[in-house]
Amino acid sequence: MKKTNNFLIMMMLSPVLFWNCGGESKKVAEEETLVEVEEEKVEPSLTLLWETPEELTTCESVLVDEDTGIIYVSNIAGDPREKDGVGFISIINKNGEIEEKEWVAGIDAPKGMGILEGKLYVTNIDELVEIDIEKAEIAHRYAVEGAGFLNDVDVYGGKVYFSDMETGKIHVLEAGEISEYAAEQKSVNGLRLDDDGILYSLDGAGLKKYSEGGAVEVLNSEVTGGDGLIVLGDNDFLASRWIGEIWIVQDGSATKLLDTKDAGANTADIGYLEKEQIVLVPTFMKNKVTAYKLSY
Repeated sequence: MKKTNNFLIMMMLSPVLFWNCGGESKKVAEEETLVEVEEEKVEPSLTLLWETPEELTTCESVLVDEDTGIIYVSNIAGDPREKDGVGFISIINKNGEIEEKEWVAGIDAPKGMGILEGKLYVTNIDELVEIDIEKAEIAHRYAVEGAGFLNDVDVYGGKVYFSDMETGKIHVLEAGEISEYAAEQKSVNGLRLDDDGILYSLDGAGLKKYSEGGAVEVLNSEVTGGDGLIVLGDNDFLASRWIGEIWIVQDGSATKLLDTKDAGANTADIGYLEKEQIVLVPTFMKNKVTAYKLSY
């Protein structure tokens, strides 16, 4: 009788024992899989895709209209500081073809661009030029008192933010009026606002974050003298330096992804096709836009 009971008990326990062992094995396997996934982290890189023809004269900035997919390119054409009226805006497509070389002309030295409510805003030495996109013509010019070398532009919440590299100021255009957002930002150039309206910049100190109340935090001090800035996501940024470098900054740590200095190709105010993860690089003196696939 005792022997029979022991047999029955073992029969009842064996499924439990089997289930526990199987469950434990499954848990261990899952943990090992997670470790393997962590080890397979992708190293950030840029891979060349295409180049436009060398017909974009001193191209300084690239901007993607997120609503229409149209890609705008600003062309200084003449001297970056000269009021010669030879600058213009081009339109290219996602295949690197120039669709309209002089979509809007008659600007002196156009640089950074931003789109707000059907208008393309472009910095032009000491003024902000407003272009009516539908009409493809200049609608207004906003003179900036005391301006030295206006450069990058970004928009958010009905406001146009733009930098003055020479005076170290960041200005804001709202409802037709220009005000000062920040001062003493040495050689400030690249500007970008994230989806929450937080402003970031590139200047002589590096990559900065601006908070309400005027607080400024340096997120990275290695990428100084930056030009174009892209917010990729939480704590991830792309930054170009005009001399011919593109960096990725992740959690404050910077990695150089591209160096074209030896080829004499600048990397000015970069644009970004977010869905395709394609970086659009205006090469300035090389007179073309170059596209790279970003992996990170």
